[in-house]
Amino acid sequence: MKYSEFYKRWQDNPIEFWKKNAEDVSWIKFPERILTKKNDYFYEWFSDGILNTCHNAVDKNILEGRGEQVAIYYDSPITNSKSKLTYNELKSKVEKFAGALRRYNISKGDRVIVYMPMIPEAIIAVLAIARIGAVHSVVFGGFAAKELAVRIDDCSPKIIISASCGIEPGRIVEYKPLLDEAIKLSNHKVKNCIIFQREQLSVKLNYGLDISWDEAIKHVKPADPVPVNGNDPLYILYTSGTTGQPKGVVRDNAGHLVSLKWSMKNVYNMNPGEVFWAASDIGWVVGHSYIIYAPLFHGCSTVLFEGKPVGTPDAGTFWRIISEYKVKSFFTAPTALRAVKKEDNEGKYIDKEKLKSLETLFLAGERADPDTVLWLENKLNIPIVDHWWQTETGWPIAANPTGIELLPIKKGSPTVSLPGYEIDILDDNGDKLSSNELGSICIKLPLPPSCLPTLWAADNRFIEAYLSKFPGYYETGDAGYIDNDGYIFVMSRTDDVINTAGHRLSTGAMEEVISNHSDVAECAVVGVKDELKGEVPVGLACLNAGCNREHSEICNEIIDLIRKEIGPVASFKKVAIVQALPKTRSGKILRKTIRSIINKEQWTMPPTVENSDVFDDCKIALKNFKII
Repeated sequence: MKYSEFYKRWQDNPIEFWKKNAEDVSWIKFPERILTKKNDYFYEWFSDGILNTCHNAVDKNILEGRGEQVAIYYDSPITNSKSKLTYNELKSKVEKFAGALRRYNISKGDRVIVYMPMIPEAIIAVLAIARIGAVHSVVFGGFAAKELAVRIDDCSPKIIISASCGIEPGRIVEYKPLLDEAIKLSNHKVKNCIIFQREQLSVKLNYGLDISWDEAIKHVKPADPVPVNGNDPLYILYTSGTTGQPKGVVRDNAGHLVSLKWSMKNVYNMNPGEVFWAASDIGWVVGHSYIIYAPLFHGCSTVLFEGKPVGTPDAGTFWRIISEYKVKSFFTAPTALRAVKKEDNEGKYIDKEKLKSLETLFLAGERADPDTVLWLENKLNIPIVDHWWQTETGWPIAANPTGIELLPIKKGSPTVSLPGYEIDILDDNGDKLSSNELGSICIKLPLPPSCLPTLWAADNRFIEAYLSKFPGYYETGDAGYIDNDGYIFVMSRTDDVINTAGHRLSTGAMEEVISNHSDVAECAVVGVKDELKGEVPVGLACLNAGCNREHSEICNEIIDLIRKEIGPVASFKKVAIVQALPKTRSGKILRKTIRSIINKEQWTMPPTVENSDVFDDCKIALKNFKII
């Protein structure tokens, strides 16, 4: 069946479409109410169904004969260690830790924060929480104490599960002092913390509060899966908020399971028994959806990677893991592959003979610049598939549906809307724009299964943040257009569309042009205030490793490229060469913060920043180029 026919089948009868897909998962009671509209803003999927998420991720695979198949490959070049867990072994560890949680009075509906590095125990903890019907909230390991405290106060966990440390290149990050400080700062007080002691660092535990992982699981009775309703919350994942107060995105049990299971075959073309790898972190939505849950829902083997794309030990780490574990589909962020390209532009670490298992490489998290995509196509000779989604949706909004039909790839586009998503491009008045016109990307309500039904304990904020500007639509916060073939182009965040002398311009389009310069590894463009034109663009560019040309010469070439490709209307006259771009730990460039620095506005160091020293380097470069 062609994808257009598949999508039309959903459009013609969305209820029947999702009811049919719900049959692919294991229910205790199959739902009679597929979709329930509570009011103009709130919808529920499969609300009267009864099931258990952990059963579908673990036990179901054993019942279907995959008990001895590897469920998790753990690869940690940063600690020089590897291990693997079969589904049988995973079940034994999960049901035992679930029993430990019950021992400490965790039950259905209770919240549990998981503050851990990329180790198998983190996945075991998450699945154990789901097994007993509790609600997990994973916070990126090593996150600042103040930010962790905010999340403790927002979701009121009974218990926190953590580890003694995380490992970064060249250093150990002690979690315990951060955790202790967060508990001290928070108004809500947790009853206990369970601490996994890593061999790289053993820490002293607080009497009466802390329990070692090994002690917690001693002599416990393994816990069976607890039935939950389809609309019961599975997890809370915090995403940044414009007010400084993070937004707790809620994910329900049933919709999450149905959509993720569907996506593994239809988007990623995966079959049970095959190996899937998402090179992300469990602290982000990609880690939730495509390291932990979706591969296990579909009976695949998943790779848990503790390392970096470069430096652990080199730019060949990704290719080594793909070769070693016979990865079929690989999913990562463009920024990770730009780092690889920057260090190994010639591709000397890429051996196609050793990468025969790899059929498709998926990109998401930010715009996939055409230059990086072209580099990957040339080096790997496989489809490089950009796709687009958000923490709020939990699974792709737009993608090339490779498991149904590999559609022609257009560089810079995540291809087409997936079933469940009807996308319109709207102007500021909420009117639909024509093909190729830049505007706000919005999704018609109701959102499909797995998308957030609300924010944790903040229904009004949910409406205000996503549903108030365009009635009947979810506002994605992204700007872009749809071309004549129905392909979606996500150009930038809405607040990165700049107005230069009355012309609406996409900073993403400019970044695309700059990235085509042969010496540029990656770049960012932000709009800054200008007395005459309102806003003008300013560029920052990082160069490929080994480039020793004069920076002023490269800058002039970049300016000429923008003038040639976009035109003088862009008013692009300032660009600085920097060593690195300020980013979050998930790889997103901190454009808003860069913009504030250039505009001489007050700004604070974002809690998710990867390396604060980068800001100092950027400020020096901006001063040298007379930008600030």
